[in-house]
Amino acid sequence: MSFPLVAPMFPAGREPLPPGMTEEDRAQLLEAKKYQGWMTMGMESCAAKTVIAGVGGLGIGAFFSLMSSSFAYEDPLLRQSTQAGMNNTQKAREIFKEMGRGMWKSGKGFGKVGALFAGIECVIEGYRAKNDMVNPIAAGFVAGGVLARNSGPKAALGGGLAFAAFSAAIDLFLRREPPDDD
Repeated sequence: MSFPLVAPMFPAGREPLPPGMTEEDRAQLLEAKKYQGWMTMGMESCAAKTVIAGVGGLGIGAFFSLMSSSFAYEDPLLRQSTQAGMNNTQKAREIFKEMGRGMWKSGKGFGKVGALFAGIECVIEGYRAKNDMVNPIAAGFVAGGVLARNSGPKAALGGGLAFAAFSAAIDLFLRREPPDDD
């Protein structure tokens, strides 16, 4: 019996199939929906967002360091005195070790900042139950203060304000309306 203006109700697992699917495909569809639910739940968790931001920051920082290391070799005469007596293989090994140390150091810094900001923003967003401009600004302020805490209270306040302003600028850029090209 059908009631007007009432959405149809189906028992769980017996919903209508998408067009082109047969009853034999129902088990695969239900399994895919189960995995999709798990992935959605995982991606919405603060722990997953923090880890993803930290790993992404590590990769970006290492990449930036790798690109900037090509400009880092200052004085060829100074390098000749520090690498005196080495053959080309030893020199290349020393240069690659130095590049690796720089990549690791820069990557750790970027990863720490990314994980800290993403974790704080996710916690604030979960607490407020809103996704608006306040979350990144507040997270930027807290993260900037935490990162500058060892330099004293004035530096922590300044770091918080600077990071909040940077976070606001980035979020405003990312949330802008796309131009209407009609």
